[in-house]
Amino acid sequence: MADPSIFAHESLFRIFDANESLIPPGFAFSLAEQSNLLFALDLTARRLAVEYFSRAKLKSKVFINFNPSSIYDPAYCLRAIASAISELGLKPADVVFEIVETHRANDMNHLKGILSFYRRSGFGVALDDIGSGWSGLNLLEQLRPDYVKIDMELISGINENPYKENIVKHLIQIARNNRTEVIAEGIETQAEAEMLTELGADYLQGYYFAKPKRYSDRISAEEREAIYQSTRPIEEAKKAHQLS
Repeated sequence: MADPSIFAHESLFRIFDANESLIPPGFAFSLAEQSNLLFALDLTARRLAVEYFSRAKLKSKVFINFNPSSIYDPAYCLRAIASAISELGLKPADVVFEIVETHRANDMNHLKGILSFYRRSGFGVALDDIGSGWSGLNLLEQLRPDYVKIDMELISGINENPYKENIVKHLIQIARNNRTEVIAEGIETQAEAEMLTELGADYLQGYYFAKPKRYSDRISAEEREAIYQSTRPIEEAKKAHQLS
């Protein structure tokens, strides 16, 4: 705590309209799903995440959220992301895919296949919001992620709540027994940070350390067109997978 170092940055998906007003990410993905464009939006968001990470010249790992229900063709997604990473001079080990919306993962075998595919290629895997429900503990056992993030509801005020302290203590022990590193997210005070350090969390994340910051660099019209062109085959890949 006296001399913290940065282990990773998390890439957050944000869209702004012509008036520079934020479009809620949930609304954007919901609209994409209704329009059968969830796969395309998810892939584009991940490609842009690694691109901006490279542009910002950050010396750490980057955590990129992905919704398991958006992955129709893991091989195609992996080739696209791996190609972008290679072009930017990054390594797969620099990238950790963070699974969100796990309650919507109806096909567990499909999800396991995706994660196995990514791991064999050198990427890391993280599981979000452990502790938000019993399903999270089941997923920890089934998916065996490299990292888990403890739900911020358990983190908030933990230094004043012995029940939360006891729950988090055991969650950290369970993760450690399974050789999974723990990230405590949503830390907003020094007291919370000190408590999580005492309990043995491997990494700490939250507004106490830094708030999300918009990267100001803009892509050119040519780069935007290249990104658009790169996503054109996605619908064909999706249709081919549905027919197989």
